[in-house]
Amino acid sequence: MPEILHEGRFLRLYRSGTWEYVARANARGAAFIAARTDEGELLLVEQFRVPLDAPCIELPAGIVGDEAAYAEEDFEAAALRELEEETGYRAGRIRHLLTGPTAPGMSSELLHFYVATKLTRVHDGGGVEGENITVHRVPITTIQPWLMAQMAAGKRVDPRVFVGLWFLAQAPTD
Repeated sequence: MPEILHEGRFLRLYRSGTWEYVARANARGAAFIAARTDEGELLLVEQFRVPLDAPCIELPAGIVGDEAAYAEEDFEAAALRELEEETGYRAGRIRHLLTGPTAPGMSSELLHFYVATKLTRVHDGGGVEGENITVHRVPITTIQPWLMAQMAAGKRVDPRVFVGLWFLAQAPTD
């Protein structure tokens, strides 16, 4: 049984033998969504991330089970909800691709990765109160230079963006 070294509102720090790692205190995992518009764009979100002290370009995503209202929500429903909250787009089709660790050397958290297509814009996005999310629609054909420009400007790009692009390249355009 791991020893709890510290417990905060959202995270617990554990020790198991000589290994230390974190776990989410009130969550069951995270959902990440590679969302492709009918026009061949990838939906990305940008928000300031305190641990990095920088803005970060990411796939739409969210923690699953961390809010009482959504404690029993399944991962697909959470992915759909997060996509709509963050980007303002509703998916007509969503497909689960894989489940795996987010940072296996540091965290016990598992991510649930989805591809969303057949998107309909229903509002401007931006997330829930306090998130301050900027939505980017980036043509997949020009995304590499766009991402490089974002990094050159001092923004961080989550490597899962590249994973999402790889999966989209393998998926049929439905």
